[in-house]
Amino acid sequence: MHTFEFTRPVDAAGAIALAARATTAQQGADVRLIAGGTTLVDLMKLGVETPKQLVDINRLPLDRIEPLPQGGLKIGGTVRNSTLANDATVKRDYSVLSQAILQGASAQIRNMATTAGNMLQRTRCVYFRDPAMPCNKREPGSGCPAITGHNRMLAILGASDACIATNPSDMCVALAALDATVHIQRTAGSREVPFADFHVLPGDTPQRENVLEPGDLITHIELPPPLRGAKHVYLKLRDRASYEFALASAAVVLQIVGGTIVSARLALGGVGTKPWRSPEAEAALAGQPADEATYIAAADAALRDAKPQSQNGFKVELARRCIAHALRSAATA
Repeated sequence: MHTFEFTRPVDAAGAIALAARATTAQQGADVRLIAGGTTLVDLMKLGVETPKQLVDINRLPLDRIEPLPQGGLKIGGTVRNSTLANDATVKRDYSVLSQAILQGASAQIRNMATTAGNMLQRTRCVYFRDPAMPCNKREPGSGCPAITGHNRMLAILGASDACIATNPSDMCVALAALDATVHIQRTAGSREVPFADFHVLPGDTPQRENVLEPGDLITHIELPPPLRGAKHVYLKLRDRASYEFALASAAVVLQIVGGTIVSARLALGGVGTKPWRSPEAEAALAGQPADEATYIAAADAALRDAKPQSQNGFKVELARRCIAHALRSAATA
């Protein structure tokens, strides 16, 4: 691990001023914000990330979960994953989020990892995490050996000729299905970003994974008021039962009245280069009977544009079955 300077600002303005010194918002930045450090420290040990300065934001007042006047929920950027998953309001009104977090990582990591940090965790692609290998995400223009190499765990949706790395987060899949909004503070003020727009597709710039710029600080996430009577399910399929990343997952929020689906939100994990909200599947569900034919049609719609690689073609059928089963489970919950 390279040497670095460690700083603990006492307010958001100080943290933002320090972070604004970064040369880029992506890998190789001179300055990194750190809270739990469950991803960043690993990448520093591997030599994938080599910041010159770490800015500890744990002293900032960003660790609260608070109700909003209009009925939604405000989740601070440094709220620990375990706290969020076990919050009474989250478990009652946004249970897909609690389910997703509790199926990710381990209890020890959840006790350290934060809301904003989880949103920014980076891919587990073996080529990205090995500085001895070329990787367009780590070194733009060096190539993507995963396309012709080991790609069993990688993306079948949203990939490009430059990158097929999968987004690893479970929490983010649920946030996508919940229509969350990301609140960002910066030197020039603040902005709000719909969660669906926060992560970006790799295209020909895979080193850029989200819309953050140097000096941006995620202060909190806002969830809209819960859908009345909605059923929530997060289903994760993986090689082993714990401490494993998804091969395919589905976050489902369904409103069913009289046997008809009146509202549907569906997002996928383990198969996309970003947390994958599927408007195609949602359109196939809305107004349709809550039955097997509808679930299969929605799954087919979600995977219509899948482009599997040499080793991960099985993910198409796996994800299709994951979606159908999650919908079935939600409808009968």
